[in-house]
Amino acid sequence: MTLGLYLVRRLASSFGMIAAVFFGMLMLFEVVEMVRRFGGGDTPMSQILWLSLLRVPATFYQILPLLTILASMSLVLGLARSSELVVIRSAGRSAMRMLREPFLATMLFGALLVAGFNPLVSAASRAYQDRLQALQSPDQLARISLEGSAIWLRQGDARGQTVIRAQGVEPDGLEFSGVSFLLFERETGVPLVRIEAERARLEPGLWHLEQAKRWDLAAGNPERDAQTFATLEMPSDLTGARIRESFARAGVVSVWRLPDFIRALDRAGLSSRVHRSQFQAELALPVLMAAMMLVGAVLNFKHARAGNAGTRILMTVLAGFALFFLRNFAQVLGENGQIPLALAIWTPPIASMLLALGVLLHLEDG
Repeated sequence: MTLGLYLVRRLASSFGMIAAVFFGMLMLFEVVEMVRRFGGGDTPMSQILWLSLLRVPATFYQILPLLTILASMSLVLGLARSSELVVIRSAGRSAMRMLREPFLATMLFGALLVAGFNPLVSAASRAYQDRLQALQSPDQLARISLEGSAIWLRQGDARGQTVIRAQGVEPDGLEFSGVSFLLFERETGVPLVRIEAERARLEPGLWHLEQAKRWDLAAGNPERDAQTFATLEMPSDLTGARIRESFARAGVVSVWRLPDFIRALDRAGLSSRVHRSQFQAELALPVLMAAMMLVGAVLNFKHARAGNAGTRILMTVLAGFALFFLRNFAQVLGENGQIPLALAIWTPPIASMLLALGVLLHLEDG
């Protein structure tokens, strides 16, 4: 146990050092990009630094598996250079027993990252989008609704699904103009009710419509029986945040909010495959990080005097990028429906882990 804790501390130290270097590099790149984008205007440098700081966590979170394989490689190479690897093996510790505690620690660390760091990344991404929108001029904000095409939304309830079409939307994403609601029966898909309104504002739990006209499409003469309202309220489970999130990339939604968000998309009849893929990928992240740790350790499990250290380092880096690319490629195939989602998300990390264990057993003495 003492040796295991020592190896875990060495691995954590290597990961922390590498993570700090990469975070600083990403921060520098983002500052340069933000200066190029906003440096010529009236945006102060403090705002540029804050935008860069909000932008970096999303990119940093994506490269955590690569940082893990580099940290594992650094750990094993450090043990080999100091001859500690020889001492550990001569003491009767097999390679599998030696890597047991670092493997479990990496799994636990990955789970903590998903549970704690992922919500922070999602919050930072949303804050970045909000701050970026606030820096835009009013003309740019208005141009989104004046020059764009109609906006389409969907919501679901006990009666069925409602398709919402709006000609324009205010910058806050809560007030719409030229709005049309069409309610379809859930089982048959037959249109039941149509509502036209000059303006509609989304409030907690309902739509508040102004100058609305309602047609009952199941009536014998819908136009004759149509009703006109100065104001009308309709129940809704939509929120402004959910509407903005639906137009944003899936990474903006926290892992804790994804299950409810997926159920809301399913109720509205919208495809939730991308968000299901993200949720499965978050659950598989600890396994992927543990697999990367094993790959980085196995490819460098030789004494420094054996030579070819540069070749092993190059192979480790290439293997890390290959596994990272394979995982992203399989996830894209799963999101597009080319292969089953569970197969796309879980196969790369599990296959990488089994491959590393196979190579380790092959190289193990005896």
